[in-house]
Amino acid sequence: MTLDEALRAGAAYLAAAGVPDAARDARRLIAGALGVAPARLSLMARDPFPEAAAPRWHAMLAARAERQPVAQILGRRAFWGREFRVTRDVLDPRPETECLIAEALTVPASRILDLGTGSGCILLTLLAEWPEAEGVGTDRSAAALAVARANAADLGVAGRAEFRDTDWAAGVSGAFDLIVCNPPYIAAAELAALEPDVTRWEPAGALSPGEDGLAAYRDLLPQAAARMAPGGRILLEIGASQGAAVADLVAAAGFGHIRVLPDLDGRDRVVAGDFPA
Repeated sequence: MTLDEALRAGAAYLAAAGVPDAARDARRLIAGALGVAPARLSLMARDPFPEAAAPRWHAMLAARAERQPVAQILGRRAFWGREFRVTRDVLDPRPETECLIAEALTVPASRILDLGTGSGCILLTLLAEWPEAEGVGTDRSAAALAVARANAADLGVAGRAEFRDTDWAAGVSGAFDLIVCNPPYIAAAELAALEPDVTRWEPAGALSPGEDGLAAYRDLLPQAAARMAPGGRILLEIGASQGAAVADLVAAAGFGHIRVLPDLDGRDRVVAGDFPA
């Protein structure tokens, strides 16, 4: 069997299991099974498929047929041009969150607080972009913090990143000129509409706080305001229908110059606010 034949058979298997974009996922998985970049697959199409890679390839296909996310199967996900470790203990970093990164980078910061850091993709990306900055990431999940620490070491920023097992900013001291957060914001009524890739495999506590999806913002904003440096900024990822509601909560916490920023699809994605100087 050639590599191309194995790839087409794998894509057909995933399609029969109801996996969306089966051909794309099969391509990413077979590259992972072979330990090569996906871009090289077209050059290898007529090569014999290595028998030694077959058990891993078949295990990957079986996992994806059960709707385990590709990033979890491969153990990594690209985000803002860097690779991050991913496990079942953290959210899969998503392209939408890069909108928050883009806005953060418009104004340099020296001290960053990332609330609910998960994999650390937001905090660690900013530290990698700003070599003089330092930051703190908090999370209630010790397993998630272990992933974040591993990512910090991989990216060479561990010396500038501190991680705390705590609820939002509880117990965190000092002032920060940038606070970022991608909290759980999916309303309870919306969970049923999510793909099984999400509901079966990603940590429920990082997806939804229940009810209207705004509980996390209500809890974290007073704590964030207490840790803001004068003139600092806050950036919060939101659901597409939450812009006005979260903007009101940000204003009530004492922030001004509030903006609701869209993602690349034009949907509300980030609420930004400035703390009074």
